[in-house]
This record gives sequence, C-alpha cells and structure tokens, in this order.
Amino acid sequence: MQTRGILLNYEGTIDTNGQHWGAILWHKFQKHNIGLDKAAFNKAYMFSEAALATGDIIKPNHVFLDVLIHKITQQFNYLTYQGYQLDYAVIDSIAKECDQLAQRTLRKARGILEILSSAFPVVLVSNFYGNLNAVLTDFGIRKYFSDVVETTDSASHLNTEIYERGVKKLGYAAEECVAVGDSYNRDILPSKEIGCQTVWLNVESWEEWGIDELGISDAEIGDFNQLPRLLERWEPAFSTGL
Repeated sequence: MQTRGILLNYEGTIDTNGQHWGAILWHKFQKHNIGLDKAAFNKAYMFSEAALATGDIIKPNHVFLDVLIHKITQQFNYLTYQGYQLDYAVIDSIAKECDQLAQRTLRKARGILEILSSAFPVVLVSNFYGNLNAVLTDFGIRKYFSDVVETTDSASHLNTEIYERGVKKLGYAAEECVAVGDSYNRDILPSKEIGCQTVWLNVESWEEWGIDELGISDAEIGDFNQLPRLLERWEPAFSTGL
C-alpha cells in the first residue's frame, strides 16, 4: 500500500526521542535527591497529568517550560499532601533541565521533520494540554505540520478517535497513512485499530504490561532518526537525501 501521509505523535516521540516524560522526571527527581520510591512518584505523576488535563491550569499561550513548572508543582503538591517534606525551590531547576533536554532533542529532530514534510503531509497527533500550537511555535517546528490534532484526555485507554481525526485531516484512506509514536497503547494500538500502518519508537516506555509480546506494530525503531530510512524501504519513490 502506498504511503501518502504521516501521523506523528509529539510528546515522547519527537521531543524526547522515545523517552517517556515520566521516566525523565523520575531520573531528575533522583538526580536532585528527592527522597521517594518509584511507586510514590508514579502516583504523583498520574495525579499531575489528571490535574493538568482537567483543571484550568494550562493556558493556550503557555510554552513548554510553563507546562513543566505546573506539572512538577502538581507532583510536589500531591507528595506534600502525602506527608513528604519537599523543597519547592528545586522545581525551577528540574523544569529548566527538562526544557533544555527537549530543545536539544528537537534541534536534532528538525532535519528529519524537514525531510518528512517535504515528501508527505504530516499531521501531528498528541495527548496534550490545549496549548500544543504555542509549544510548537515556541520551539520553531510548527511549520513542519500541515495540521495539529490535540486531545486533553489524560486516560491511558485506547483512543481511536484522535487518530480517526488525524486521518481525516490528511484526507487519505487509513491504509495509506503511517502512524508513528512511542506509546504502544496510546499510539500504536489505536492507529492500527483503524487501519493505519504503524511504526513504534521503542526506547523507554512507561507501560509495563507485556507489550513486547503483542507484535502488532508493522515496524519498530530505536531512534527517531531511523524513520526516513525505514520509509524509504517501504516507499521506493521516497528519497531521504541522506
């Protein structure tokens, strides 16, 4: 089947090259000697995700550093309520380190986005907080996407609707679209369910439920930079120029 369009996940795919933000923040908490076990951190992380998705916290004009500060603050609030003694002054340091990580990763990804968008229409599909266009513009990468489909649903269940919307934006049959993402249950399962070709960026997931055994994705990569070469093998008319 001919590839005619790309559905590309944002958070955890192109901004971290496959690392889940939960994993990154857990490493940062350890680096800054915030004493808690991973189970407590997981609960704090899930609390912050729900708070940002359902509350009136993130504004449409907020850039990614704003998101990080609010997210970590919500995590600290949850942990403080659970009885942990935390120094809120460290929040800015963690947020800035994470923002710089995203900036470095996106600088490396920019060339790949240029290659992809010059050959195919690329629609960005992401679970975010209602401010994704502001984040993309601030990072200087909005121009690479023909459209952006965003949902603020914080649930981790299979959500085919957002991918159906993405396919509709591309204007092609689902079978002619390649969906690329880092999350097996948020990206690969729902896009495959509606008939897309799928590429799983499998690096450092936050999901631990035997997903390696499912074998549903059409291809698997370990680095976002590998995507153009993979598409070149799938679609001989597509040249990476690499």
